[in-house]
This record gives sequence, C-alpha cells and structure tokens, in this order.
Amino acid sequence: MTHDVSVIGLYILDVLGRPVDAIPQGGNVDFIDEIRLTVAGTAGGTVVDLAKLGLICLAVGAVGDDEKADFVLATLQRFGVDTAQMQRLAGVPTSATILNVRRNGDRPALHQRGASDHFDVLPETLDTVLAPAIIHLGGTGLLAKLDGAPSARLLAEAKRRGRTTTFDLLGANKGTIDLLSPLFPHIDYFMPSVDEAMEISKTGSVEEAGRFFLDRGVRQCVFTLGGDGVCFMDRTGETVRQPAFQIDVVDTTGCGDAFDAGFITALHHRMDLKTALNFAQAAAALVATGLGSDAGIRSFQDTIDFMNTAKVKV
Repeated sequence: MTHDVSVIGLYILDVLGRPVDAIPQGGNVDFIDEIRLTVAGTAGGTVVDLAKLGLICLAVGAVGDDEKADFVLATLQRFGVDTAQMQRLAGVPTSATILNVRRNGDRPALHQRGASDHFDVLPETLDTVLAPAIIHLGGTGLLAKLDGAPSARLLAEAKRRGRTTTFDLLGANKGTIDLLSPLFPHIDYFMPSVDEAMEISKTGSVEEAGRFFLDRGVRQCVFTLGGDGVCFMDRTGETVRQPAFQIDVVDTTGCGDAFDAGFITALHHRMDLKTALNFAQAAAALVATGLGSDAGIRSFQDTIDFMNTAKVKV
C-alpha cells in the first residue's frame, strides 16, 4: 500500500463528557447530555481527521496491552487507517485523558501518561515509516522516549529522503525549548497555537514568535490564533493572516489536530497558501461544532463546501 502521509507520535484515548459545570460533591451524581470515547492526541486525532478527509494514512505510535488499546486500534482501522506500525507494548497502559467539557467549550483535563512515553521509531521500520511524501510528528512534550535528539534524528532522516515535514506539540512549558531546538532545522511547517509559540519563545506577539522560530531554522510557521484565525510566516518575510469562521462552539478538543489535518490535506492537494489556510480552518471549525476530536468532519467535499459557504468573523 502506498501511503499519502505518515502520522507519528502521541496516540491516546479521550473520554469526554459535556456539559460539565462542576464535579459533584462527595459521591453524588449529576446528569450530563453526552459522553463519548474518541481516538485523540496530536497524532491520533490528526490521523483520524486525515482519513476522513480522504488521505491514505499510516499510523505510527504505541498503545498498551489494555482494553483502551483495543478501542484505539479498532477505531483507527474502522476509519481506514493502516495500523501495521502501531506498537502494542506489554506492561504499560494506553495513554488516556478524561475531559470535562464546559458550556463555553473549555476542557479541563486529567491525563494518564502511558505507552506513548515508551514509544520510539525502530530503525528497521524507517523505510516504511518515512516512505510517504508527508511526515507529521505530533505530540512532543508527551513522548518521553522519542522527544529531543531521537525526534531530531527522525526528522533529519525524513528531510534527507526528500519528505515534507509538519510538526505540532503538546503541553508547552519552560523545558519545551530544549526538546525543540534540535528539531527546528528539520521542520518545514511548525503548527502550534500562538499561545504555545509565545510560551516557548518567551515573546509577546505573533510576529516576534514567528521570527524567533524562523531564525532558528524552521522554514514556515503556521500559528493557530483560536477565535482570531491563523497567521502564516516564512523566511522570505511573507506574512498572511486570515480570520476564523463564525460558528457556535461546542467543544474545542482536537481543533489544533484538525487544523493540522486540514493543512496537511491541503499540502497533499497542492492548494495555494490562502486556500490551504482556509481549508485547515474549516476542518478545525467543523470539529469545534461537536464533542470530541473527530466531531464535525465528514469528508473532503463537505469541508470544501463549508469553507466556501460559511461566514468568517469580521
């Protein structure tokens, strides 16, 4: 099978409930409208959306030897994702998160670290893992074994083979810059949220953050700005800002992963820059209209139709 994209990194199980106004006191019970299980994570959520958008995807990550792993693998396979490179690790749980989604879309989370911390790309699998034209690495910060130098070697090898590399992370903090610095020269499209970008770079604006990463080797920055849209910057000095779509937000879980999937899909289809940014924002907007990281997106054509008809914020 020839794959369009290899999606490497963080695969987790999300358990989501909404709306959660407060945790009940003691052993009491409150009733909510919806509970879902989804495959999520900066790789898992992205690969599901990519598959729904029509790309042939290779999932590259790890799950444990528990019931959560059964769900993750079965769900990926149901969406048509190739799971041959998903490692099933004995003696560790599958990484998982409980998300209590508030009425405004905020999602305080409880996360159990698990198999993703023990995942590495094995040398004997490189020819398969790095065969697709686009290589996405997602989840730096929660990939203990792969983070840092191993990720740098992986992305460097991808570039040596002529691949396009896209990158996103999770949980930016004061130590994130040390994990990312070796990676920057091997990243074509750096796609964090602007809050993550400014936290890592210790800068105070979108433009300053972009210059920080571009000066350190990143080829192009694509920062999601939440309700304010998206900002693209590259080494030539080109800066493109586009507003977000006007939607009723249900849950923002996985919106960044959906944006990544939309942008990667746009790269695959060789869309021009402005169309690519709009398509990526359309994918993110659709996910925000439902509960969970795989909500909203139905197909490539449906996303195109939304992009062409939905109103943008003014």
